Amino acid sequence: MTRSLPVVRLRAIEPEDLDMLYGIENDTKLWNVSVTSVPYSRYTLYDYIANSKNDIYSDRQVRMMVENGGGEVVGIVDLINFDPKHLRAEIGIVIKREYRNQGYAQAAIGEICDYALNVLHLHQLYALVNRDNPHSLKLFEKTGFSVSSELKDWLFDGKNYHNAVLMQLFL
Repeated sequence: MTRSLPVVRLRAIEPEDLDMLYGIENDTKLWNVSVTSVPYSRYTLYDYIANSKNDIYSDRQVRMMVENGGGEVVGIVDLINFDPKHLRAEIGIVIKREYRNQGYAQAAIGEICDYALNVLHLHQLYALVNRDNPHSLKLFEKTGFSVSSELKDWLFDGKNYHNAVLMQLFL
C-alpha cells in the first residue's frame, strides 16, 4: 500500500521568510550539496527578496517557499541556472529537518515540475546529486528523474571530492 503525499502549496518568497532563508543558506551541512561556500548576511538575503523580480527570464532563477496544508513553511524549492534558449533549469530543494521523510519533498517536486511544464513551458529539469546521498537519489528517481551520467570529483566538501550524478526529467 502506498501512502498518499501531503498537500503542498508553492508560493513566492516574502520578507517574513528571511529568517528561514537565512537558516538554510547558512547551514554548513547543506553547503556540500550546493555551490555555496560562504555565509550570507541577512542584508544580502533581504536585498535578494526585495529586488528579485520573481521572473525567471530576468532573474534566471525562481525560488518558492513550500507550505503544507496548514500554511506552515516546510521548505524551499528552486529552479536555477535557467537557460531560455534550451528551455531547461536545474532544480534544488531543501525541506526543514522536522518535516523530512513525510513526503513533502516528493510533493513539492511534483508541484514545481507541473509549474515548469505548464507555466514556464520548459523542456527539461535536471539535478546534480551527490553519489553518496542515497536519499536524494531515491527522491529524484521517485519523481521521474533518471540518471544520465556521473561527473567525477564534481563536489568538494573541503576534504574530499565526491562524484555527482546528473539526473534529468524531460517534461
